[in-house]
Amino acid sequence: MPVPYLLSLLLVVAGLVVLVVVAVKVFRSLSRFGAAYAAAGRHVDDRAGLLRARSAALKVAIAERRSTKSTDSDDSSARTI
Repeated sequence: MPVPYLLSLLLVVAGLVVLVVVAVKVFRSLSRFGAAYAAAGRHVDDRAGLLRARSAALKVAIAERRSTKSTDSDDSSARTI
């Protein structure tokens, strides 16, 4: 009568082996996903940094243009009689 116990034991061992194989594949996939997620995050951060730099440069250019226009208009009004 040890056959039913042996069959149950073999099924449990086979289930554990399948579980381990699936778990290893899942962890590998999660590792690859984590690497891809980090790379995408770095790319987005780089692009956002470039956008912030362009925005700052545009603000500086606008401020310089306004300051030159105000000094030009002040000089021209002083010259008129």
